[in-house]
Amino acid sequence: MSNLKYRLLTIAASVLVAIWFLVPRNEVVKYRGSDGVLHDTTERHIPLRRGLDLQGGIHLTLEVDTSRQSIPPDKISDAIDRALKTVRTRIEGFGVSESVVQKVGNDRISVEIPGYDDPARAENLVKQQAFLQFLITDKTHALDKVLGRFDQILRQQGKTVAAATPGKPVAGQAPATGTGLQNLLTGGDTAKGKGQAAVAKHDTTSVDSLGAKAGGPFESYITAGGMDGQYFVPFSAVPEIETALQLPAIKDAIPPGKTILWGTDSAQIGAQWYRALYVTDAKPIITGASINDARPSQSPTDGTVVEFTLNNEGGRRFRTETAKNIGNYMAIVLDDRVMGTPPVIQGAIGTRGQITMGGKDLSAAQDLSLVLRAGALPVPLKVAQSVVIGPRLGKDSINKGFHAGIVAIILIVLIMTIYYRFAGLLAVCGLAIYVLYTMAALAGFDAVLTLPGLAGLVLSIGIAVDANVLVFERMREELDRGKTVRTAIDEGFRHAMPAIVDSNVSTILTASVLYQWGSGPVRGFAVTLIAGVVASMVAAIFVVRTFFLLWLNRSRGAQTLSI
Repeated sequence: MSNLKYRLLTIAASVLVAIWFLVPRNEVVKYRGSDGVLHDTTERHIPLRRGLDLQGGIHLTLEVDTSRQSIPPDKISDAIDRALKTVRTRIEGFGVSESVVQKVGNDRISVEIPGYDDPARAENLVKQQAFLQFLITDKTHALDKVLGRFDQILRQQGKTVAAATPGKPVAGQAPATGTGLQNLLTGGDTAKGKGQAAVAKHDTTSVDSLGAKAGGPFESYITAGGMDGQYFVPFSAVPEIETALQLPAIKDAIPPGKTILWGTDSAQIGAQWYRALYVTDAKPIITGASINDARPSQSPTDGTVVEFTLNNEGGRRFRTETAKNIGNYMAIVLDDRVMGTPPVIQGAIGTRGQITMGGKDLSAAQDLSLVLRAGALPVPLKVAQSVVIGPRLGKDSINKGFHAGIVAIILIVLIMTIYYRFAGLLAVCGLAIYVLYTMAALAGFDAVLTLPGLAGLVLSIGIAVDANVLVFERMREELDRGKTVRTAIDEGFRHAMPAIVDSNVSTILTASVLYQWGSGPVRGFAVTLIAGVVASMVAAIFVVRTFFLLWLNRSRGAQTLSI
């Protein structure tokens, strides 16, 4: 009786725990606001979230952007393979579960993000190349020496640059209002105040010195700024200057060892806006490949920032190179864009630093930190197709899966109760608890229910009574040999145990292989199948046997068993 009591208490406790896992509830999470202070935010936690095929979401098709990088056709498949891991890492860190990232054919990547409703942000995240470089700005005034040569090349090719007229930046070229990356250097590795003052002084000089000069397009509209390697171009002339810089002859005329990059910062004099242009050393002192970790944060003084940590090798190289360039300006370049005004190097820098987002919100910092952790794409990608899948598909799929599950349960109940009678009825009671255990296990693992997942659940329901069938057939054999009901029940469970364990373990191993090497819906199917098999073993071996013991105790040693 004491053993039966503990069994019943265990079942009751496990049922309560399972119900607790399945009940939606409010959870308090910490959220850092724009003021940099942590606030308590209440979010509704819904167990067993639905996947893309059940609730909709975003489907993207990516392909190599050959307009930005020329790749031979026979190398595209290999480039897609190398980009696949980076894209998958970014999506997995995006805060969604059961996302699907897989190669389609030889030249495309398919991305499915369930339950997400911001396609623009998703597209930017997966196609952003995120190649980070730290470059020293040019100290030799190399660009000043070749501006005339650039204009000569344009005249020879019959190219012209439209005259700049006062006005605001054109659409899509809004000026940056933040100070960029002046506060890159942080903690014990930096001395920030003096560097920021120096940058501010140079910024003022650069703005005051802007003005048009006589000569060709480059000499007319490219004006030196107040720091090494900094120049400004009127916004109205930016498209033409940018196009001219892409000409092969212009690229060949760029001084050796130097590169010309557009910046994200800008300046204004009266009604005229100017965009920053930088000349830097072509060889970086370090790249984003050395970043070990990157996290978004809020600073009361700097606003939204991304704090990063370099690995040991990168930290040693960074310290050595910055020690050689004390007093010089360091441009932080992301995807060939100088992120804000370059800070001046005040001393040797170690393994820690931060990127100031220049007034952008926390979600932008989260995306940047995510792509920095995932690494740069080996090739540029573009979105070939973007589809937002609506909830109508989800409703149809849910109804079909629900109906299939109901039919499976009804058939199992009828077969068990008709063929095994009272013993089958006890198995059906165990099956009800099994379903509860399975759903709770999926909710506990924060699984996302997809259509293949529903198939796995229905399949596990179909095989849930497999263990009971083995036990009941063994009981019949023992009863046919003339043994008592209690002995037949004990012997039935004991002798059927090896077969139950072997069959279920083999199923779990197979599902584990699917989970390890599969992705998306395949993993969802594997998770539901494993959870169902484990729950069926517990229900058949422990719960159903407890029901038999309870029946024997209440019937005071019944002489017959309806089986």
